[in-house]
Amino acid sequence: MGSVVSHFNQFRGKGKVEEERRLRANDRPFNLSHGYANNAIKTSKYNIVTFLPLNLFEQFRRLANAYFLFLLILQLIPQISSLSWFTTAVPLIFVLSLSAAKDASDDINRHKSDKQVNNRRVDVLIDGQLKKEKWMNVQVGDIVKLESNEFVTADLLLLSSSEPLNLVYVETAELDGETNLKVKQALTATGEMEDNIEALAAFKGEVRCEPPNNRLDKFKGTLTVNSEIYALDNDKMLLRGCTLRNTEWCFGLVIFGGPDTKLMQNSGKSVFKRTSIDHLMNILVLCIFGFLASMCAIMAICNAVWEVKQGSVFTVFLPRERGIDAPLSSFLTFWSYVIVLNTVVPISLYVR
Repeated sequence: MGSVVSHFNQFRGKGKVEEERRLRANDRPFNLSHGYANNAIKTSKYNIVTFLPLNLFEQFRRLANAYFLFLLILQLIPQISSLSWFTTAVPLIFVLSLSAAKDASDDINRHKSDKQVNNRRVDVLIDGQLKKEKWMNVQVGDIVKLESNEFVTADLLLLSSSEPLNLVYVETAELDGETNLKVKQALTATGEMEDNIEALAAFKGEVRCEPPNNRLDKFKGTLTVNSEIYALDNDKMLLRGCTLRNTEWCFGLVIFGGPDTKLMQNSGKSVFKRTSIDHLMNILVLCIFGFLASMCAIMAICNAVWEVKQGSVFTVFLPRERGIDAPLSSFLTFWSYVIVLNTVVPISLYVR
């Protein structure tokens, strides 16, 4: 999935670092005032407006592509280039187009996946009634009802379940790859509400806990109910990405939604990551650049020596342009050889 991201340093709606999460059950105005993320997720990198500039920026971070762009600029200078500019422009545009088409296809699939997940339905307790809501509309502090074999909507504090002792069984294969079922248990103070909708709608518990993070096996917080404070740990949490098994139903309080869930914290933001192969390619290209520059420098020096010793003899047959002396001629020759020997770096290096 990618890089591990922590939200300890993420700025919230009021421009402050979230050091502690505080929320109240069934109190959307209070929870929304803190600027917590809703339950929508976004794994795509681009949209219609940003695709072209961002994709080109990303492709030109690859040294070979940047080299051929620089080469194209050199070929537009008549004093240097002996080749037409389109000999580099056409292959470069072709290679960039192939890579862009592949990136666009991958991102379209991400958009489709995001849309499918965000539009899943779940029962949410709103105004004393259970209503079907899209996952992306679920907010921190909402109470949701899950049924057997349903995916866990967000990171939830388990409140009650259909099983004795308020136990639930979850499969965590999508989180940690383990297929064996894990047991979670609600607090007795909340488990007594069972599936009583009136009691759940009147529930005004307040949670104080750690901010969003990527630790799958740890959770610290407290729940205050009727002036009584109860400790919370990971055994009372249902994490997004889990599946409810062998349990008819359960109710949970949304603690973290969307990008703040531990699943998304571990998958990270959709950043433009550099793979180890990309790093290796860049190192190889730098080595090739060094070799190419050395060859061009040697030939430019030889040209300078020839210009000083023999060049003036041939000015009758090869007149020099006004203002071009031996040092300047050597400098221009260096870049001319860079153009002539450009095939040392294969333009299709990153196409795969």
